[in-house]
Amino acid sequence: MRWGHHLPRASWGSGFRRALQRPDDRIPFLIHWSWPLQGEHPFGPPRAFIRHHGSSADSAPPSGRHGRLFPSASATEAIQRHRRNLAEWFSRLPREERQFGPTFALDTVHVDPVIRESTPDELLRPPAELALEHQPPQAGLPQLALSQLFNLDACGRRVQTVVLYGTVGTGKSTLVRKMVLDWCYGRLPAFELLIPFSCEDLSSLGPAPASLCQLVAQRYTPLKEVLPLMAAAGSHLLFVLHGLEHLNLDFRLAGTGLCSDPEEPQEPAAIIVNLLRKYMLPQASILVTTRPSAIGRIPSKYVGRYGEICGFSDTNLQKLYFQLRLNQPDCGYAVGGSGVSATPAQRDHLVQMLSRNLEGHHQIAAACFLPSYCWLVCATLHFLHAPTPAGQTLTSIYTSFLRLNFSGETLDSTDPSNLSLMAYAARTMGKLAYEGVSSRKTYFSEEDVCGCLEAGIRTEEEFQLLHIFRRDALRFFLAPCVEPGRAGTFVFTVPAMQEYLAALYIVLGLRKTTLQKVGKEVAELVGRVGEDVSLVLGIMAKLLPLRALPLLFNLIKVVPRVFGRMVGKSREAVAQAMVLEMFREEDYYNDDVLDQMGASILGVEGPRRHPDEPPEDEVFELFPMFMGGLLSAHNRAVLAQLGCPIKNLDALENAQAIKKKLGKLGRQALPPSELLDHLFFHYEFQNQRFSAEVLSSLRQLNLAGVRMTPVKCTVVAAVLGSGRHALDEVNLASCQLDPAGLHTLMPVFLRARKLGLQLNSLGPEACKDLRDLLLHDQCQITTLRLSNNPLTAAGVAVLMEGLAGNTSVTHLSLLHTGLGDEGLELLAAQLDRNRQLQELNVAYNGAGDTAALALARAAREHPSLELLQALLNGIDFLSPASLYFNELSSEGRQVLRDLGGAAEGGARVVVSLTEGTAVSEYWSVILSEVQRNLNSWDRARVQRHLELLLRDLEDSRGATLNPWRKAQLLRVEGEVRALLEQLGSSGS
Repeated sequence: MRWGHHLPRASWGSGFRRALQRPDDRIPFLIHWSWPLQGEHPFGPPRAFIRHHGSSADSAPPSGRHGRLFPSASATEAIQRHRRNLAEWFSRLPREERQFGPTFALDTVHVDPVIRESTPDELLRPPAELALEHQPPQAGLPQLALSQLFNLDACGRRVQTVVLYGTVGTGKSTLVRKMVLDWCYGRLPAFELLIPFSCEDLSSLGPAPASLCQLVAQRYTPLKEVLPLMAAAGSHLLFVLHGLEHLNLDFRLAGTGLCSDPEEPQEPAAIIVNLLRKYMLPQASILVTTRPSAIGRIPSKYVGRYGEICGFSDTNLQKLYFQLRLNQPDCGYAVGGSGVSATPAQRDHLVQMLSRNLEGHHQIAAACFLPSYCWLVCATLHFLHAPTPAGQTLTSIYTSFLRLNFSGETLDSTDPSNLSLMAYAARTMGKLAYEGVSSRKTYFSEEDVCGCLEAGIRTEEEFQLLHIFRRDALRFFLAPCVEPGRAGTFVFTVPAMQEYLAALYIVLGLRKTTLQKVGKEVAELVGRVGEDVSLVLGIMAKLLPLRALPLLFNLIKVVPRVFGRMVGKSREAVAQAMVLEMFREEDYYNDDVLDQMGASILGVEGPRRHPDEPPEDEVFELFPMFMGGLLSAHNRAVLAQLGCPIKNLDALENAQAIKKKLGKLGRQALPPSELLDHLFFHYEFQNQRFSAEVLSSLRQLNLAGVRMTPVKCTVVAAVLGSGRHALDEVNLASCQLDPAGLHTLMPVFLRARKLGLQLNSLGPEACKDLRDLLLHDQCQITTLRLSNNPLTAAGVAVLMEGLAGNTSVTHLSLLHTGLGDEGLELLAAQLDRNRQLQELNVAYNGAGDTAALALARAAREHPSLELLQALLNGIDFLSPASLYFNELSSEGRQVLRDLGGAAEGGARVVVSLTEGTAVSEYWSVILSEVQRNLNSWDRARVQRHLELLLRDLEDSRGATLNPWRKAQLLRVEGEVRALLEQLGSSGS
C-alpha cells in the first residue's frame, strides 16, 4: 500500500435540461446521449473557459460564421442553438467531480494527453504476450495536437477519417469532449457543423431501421432545419463516433449493402459502415475513437490517419495536471459550504511534495502515465486533506473510479455472453491480487500473471476474450516494475488497487476451493432430483420391509445443509483472515492506513531510504478496509451497474461472519494508530447498527499522537458520534487538532467523561468550541485537560463563560497555556462563577506574585471546596490549586505557603516540592508532569526552575534535624538532579 482518467467517460454530462436529468446521476453519459435535445438550453449563456494545450479561452459561441454553407438566418440560428446545447451538455459535472468544490470546472484543468501517429503496419504487428510496456514511437512519426488530426498526410492528401485508439484510462473520452467544446466555442473553424454519436447509444437501438437524418434529428432537434444541407457541407461537416468497440460492423457487401441516401432507413451499424466507406456523404470528415482490440473492424483503406493516445508520457504533463486541479481556490470546501478551505500555501505545499515524489519515485510516475490514475491520485489527496463530503469513503472513491472507466463497457460486443469488462477483470485480476495478498507480495512474474489470466480457459471463445482483455485493459491494472533489481516483474498500477481487487474477489464469492466447487455441483444435483428420489423411497419403504431406506431418505435431505455449512465455514475463514490482517501485532506501531496512503503519494519528508526501495515487510492493512467498504449498500449498487452484483444474502452472511470474529479480537487494547484503523474499517462499512454492536465494549478512546486530519476527525465522529454508552476517557493529546477538528468531534466529546486535549496548539479561537461544548445540555465531562496549548488570557476569558454555566467539570488543567498575570487575575475574578470545580492546575504560566496570590485566595474561598470538606467529615482532602513553575519571588512563595497552611478550610496551594522542611505530598505529581513535557517546554526556563526547586530542597534539608525528612528530601533531590542531567544530555 505504498501509495483518474483525466476526465472519465461518465463525466460527460447528465443531460441538457434538469427536467431530463434522471434521479440516479450514476448512469453513464453514453446512455444519456440517447435523450432528445430540444430547444434553447435553460441555463443562460454558456460560460467562458480557461483551457490548456490548445484550448479555448474566454470564448463564446461564434456568430455569423455560416454565411458560405448555411446562408439562411434560420439555419445559422439552428447551428447556434446546437452549439449552446452541446456546450451545456459537455460542461455538466458528475457527482465524482463535484467533490472538488462548488465552482470546480473540468475545462479549467484540462491537459491534453500525448497523441502519436501510428501506421497500419504497426497495428498489424503481433503484440507481445504481456504488452504492458509503452512502445516508443517510430522514427519520422510526429506527435499530434488535436487541431492537427485532419492535416494533410505525408503524401499531401487530405485526411477525411481519423481513428484514435487507446487502452482503458488513456483519455479517449477526454479528447472527444475537448474537441466538442472547442468547436462549441469557435476553436475549430475548419468545421461548420459537428455531430457527435455515441456508438453505445447506437448499438442499443438494435436492428431497428432508421435513416441518418432520423438519428440526427432525434438526438439534436435544432438541426432538423439544416439536415438537407449536410451533403453540401463537404469536409466542413465532422462526425464524431465515440466508442466504436460497441458496434459490430460488417464491411462485406454481402453483409452490408451500399447506400448513399441519408434519408434511407437502415440499421445503425449499416449507416456507420457506409459513412466510413465514404459512400454516404463522401466529403464529410469523421473522427473515430476505439479500444485497440476493435481497430481491425474498419479496413485500413478507409482510414486516413491512425493516432494512439499515449496518456501522460511526460512527467511535466502530470505535474501540470496536478497543479491545475489541486490549486483550485475552492478545492478545500466541503459540500454545502461546511468545512475550512485550504490556504494557497497549503495547496502549494501539497503540489510541491507530489512533484518531488514524482521525480524521485519512478513507479508513481509510471502509474500516472494513465490520466485515469492522475484523477485517482487527486481524488485520494482531496479525500485525505480536505473536508470530506457526507458519506464519501475511500472504497467509494475507488468504486466510482472504476465506474467512470468501465461503466457500460463489455469485453466484446460480438460475443453473445455480453460479459462485463469489469466482471472479467474482477475474476482474473482479482485472483492475482488475492494470491498476492495471501502470500504477502506485490511483485509478480510473467508466469504469475499468465497463470491467473489463463486459469480455466478451454475454448476458442475464451481465448479470444482473453486476447481482447490483454489489449484493452491489462495495462490499466498492471504496470512493469521500474524499481532497481525488479526487471521483468509486474506490479499493480496503484498498490491500493491490489487490495481493492483482492477484497472484491472475496466479496463476489469468486474464491472457491476444489471441495467447494465439487460440493456445490453435488448439492445442486441432489437438490434437483431429491424430491423425486424421496418420493420413490417413501413408496418403497411402505411396500418393502427395508429399514435402510428411511436412513437413506434422511441423508439426501442432509446434503444441501452440509454444503451450506461448508460455505459458512469458508466465510468464517475469510473473516478470520481479514480480522487477523487488521490486528497484526507486527503492524501495531506503524502509521495508520490514511497516513500510509498520504505518504505513498506525497512521499515522506526528511531522511528516508531510496524511494524505489521496497519496505522490509509488505503491509496490506487496506484489504480489510475495502472488504468492509464493498459490503456497504452504496458500493454494492455501483458494482451492480458494473456487472459485479453482490447478493444481499451474501453480504449479510459475510457481515455476520466478520462481526463474529471482530467482536472477539476487537475487545483488546490497541495502540492509537491501530485503534484508528479499527474505526476506519467501521467508517468504510457505513453500517451504524453493525458498528454500535461491535464497539459497545469500547470505553477508552486513546488516539494520542495520531495526526488528526479533517478526514480522521470525520471518521471518528461518524463512527462514535451516534453511540449511546459513555466513554470513560477520550485522549487526543498531541494530535495537531484545530478548531475545525474540535467542531467535527463535538458529538464524541459529548460522550466523554475525561477529555484530554494537551499539546495541540489550540489557541483562543478553539475556546469558542470548548465553551459551546461545556454549555451543551448533554455535556458529561468531569476532567478537562488543556495543558500545553496557547490559550492565552483571551482564550481563558471565553472558556470561563462555558465553565460558569457548566455543572459537570470538576478537574481542569490549564498547565502551560500562556495565561500570564492577566489570565490568572481573570481566573481569580471569575472562579466563583463555577460551583463544582475541585482541582485547578495553572502551573508554568509565567504568573507573578500578585496574580498568583489573588488566585490562591479565590481558590481558598471557593464554595465547592468547603462543601467537599464538610461532606468528608473534616478529613483534610482538599484539591490543590497548582502554581509551581510560575515567576514567583521567594517572598511570594512564602506568602503562598503561609496561605496554604492556614487553619481554615479551602484549597491547598502547591507552589514548590517542599512544605516548610518537609517534602510536599504532590512532589511526584509535579515531577511526573515535568518529565512528560520535558521535550516540549522551553529548556532554559525549565532548567532555571528545576535549579530553584533543587535549592529549595537543599535549604529544607539543611533546616531540619529529622532523619526521615532528610532521607525523603535526598530522594527527591536525586529525582530533580536526574531531570537536570536528562535535560542537559538531550539539549546537547
